[in-house]
Amino acid sequence: IAASQRFRFEQYFDVLTENGIAFDLQPFLSHHAFNILYARGNLMGKLWYTFTGFLRRAYIMLRLGRYDFVFVHREAEPLGPPIFEWFITKVAGKKMIFDFDDAIWLRNLSSGNPLVYYVKRYANANNASSWAFKVSAGNRYLANHASKFNSNVVVNPTTIDTDNHHNRVRRFDDLEVPVIGWTGTHSTIQYLDLLIPILKELELEFKFKFVVIADKKPDFELDCLEFVKWNKETEITDLLRIHVGLMPLRDDDWAKGKCGFKALQYMALGIPAIVSPVGVNTEIVDHGVNGFICDKHDEWLQTLRKVLSDPSILADMSNAARTKIEDNYSVKSNTPQFLHLFALDQ
Repeated sequence: IAASQRFRFEQYFDVLTENGIAFDLQPFLSHHAFNILYARGNLMGKLWYTFTGFLRRAYIMLRLGRYDFVFVHREAEPLGPPIFEWFITKVAGKKMIFDFDDAIWLRNLSSGNPLVYYVKRYANANNASSWAFKVSAGNRYLANHASKFNSNVVVNPTTIDTDNHHNRVRRFDDLEVPVIGWTGTHSTIQYLDLLIPILKELELEFKFKFVVIADKKPDFELDCLEFVKWNKETEITDLLRIHVGLMPLRDDDWAKGKCGFKALQYMALGIPAIVSPVGVNTEIVDHGVNGFICDKHDEWLQTLRKVLSDPSILADMSNAARTKIEDNYSVKSNTPQFLHLFALDQ
C-alpha cells in the first residue's frame, strides 16, 4: 500500500521465492482501510478499521509457530505500546527482523490524522530495536540510533527495481521547454515551500514547466505548475516527463532519517536530481556528476537558473544517474544484503 513497503521489501518477493524462502504477507490494514485511516474525517471508520486490525494481529499471534522469522516493517500496530512485537519475541520466542526507514522514534504530526500524534507511542521503535534478532535500517543515521539498543544492525537501503519497474531511461530530445518535477505525498509537499519564491522568480526569466506528481493538488499558485495526480499504473510514464527532479528538505532530525527515495526514483530513470544536503542525499547524489546538491536559497536559484539556461547539461548527467542507482541502490545490487537478514549466522 505505502511506498515504503513497496520499495523496501515487496520488490524482493520473487527473490525470496527463488531462494527457497516461503512467506506470508500480513498487513495491519487493507488497501481500503489504509486510505480511510490516512485521510481527514471519518472517525468512526478509522476506529472500526483500527479495531479489526488489532483483531487480525491477535489471530496471527496464534499462528506464529509456523514461522522461523517475523519481518516487521516500521510497526506491528499503529497505536499504543508494542504488544505484538513483545509477544513475537518474548512469548513466542521468534526471531524478529525489525525494518524501518524514517526517524519514527520522533514525534511527527500527520496533517490527515492529527489525533494520532497524541495516542501513538513513539518509543515503540526503540523497544522493537532492542528485542529484534536483527535491525534493518534505511540509512546510517537510522542505524546509529538503532545501535543504541541492538548490536546487530544492518544498513539496508531503500532500493529500486531497475529491471522490472524503473526499467526505462529518460530521453532528452525535447528540451525546448524544460520540465522540472517533484513527486511525493501531501505529507511531504510542505518542503516545496522552500522553492516557491525561487520558481516564481525564474518564471520571469524562463519558459518551463513545473510538474508536481502527488496524491493531492498543492495549494500554491504558479503559472508554470502542472499537477498530475499520482497513479501507480502510470507512475513511471508520469515521472519520465521530468528532465530534472527536485528533493528539497529542511535540515532537521526527521529529515535526516529519510532515505532519499525521490532522488532514487528520478535517477533510476536517468533523471538528474537536485537535492538538499540532508541525510543520505549526499551519498546518493554526486554533485555535478549525476545531479546537484543545493543548500541555501542562492544555491538553489543559481543551480536552477543554470539548468534552465542550458538544459543539455542534464542529458550529459543522465547515464551517470542511472548507473549510480544500478550499482548501489537497485534490487539486484542489494539482493545479497537483503537475503542476509534471514541468515542465522548473524
